[in-house]
Amino acid sequence: MKTTYLKPILDLEATGARIKALMKQRGITPRQLQVILDFPYVQTIYNWFSAKNMPTIDNLVVLAQVLGVTIDDIIVTRKVEMEIGDAYGAEVLSA
Repeated sequence: MKTTYLKPILDLEATGARIKALMKQRGITPRQLQVILDFPYVQTIYNWFSAKNMPTIDNLVVLAQVLGVTIDDIIVTRKVEMEIGDAYGAEVLSA
């Protein structure tokens, strides 16, 4: 018997686009954000836009504050179906 789950995964492209759009709405430039986050290079922010990487949790906290949104408003996820068969065992979790 198999059980189907919907596993959320990060959508790097959509998250980068959302960060870019939120920055534009707030009138914050990549250079200004670089200074706020104390990054040595502005390229880090452009890497978010191009889905090469994501902000770390600590940077997401600052980013959310600067943009006036929650972290959930920044991160975009999508769900992928995954099936888990009995071959993985019938482990029971208890409190």
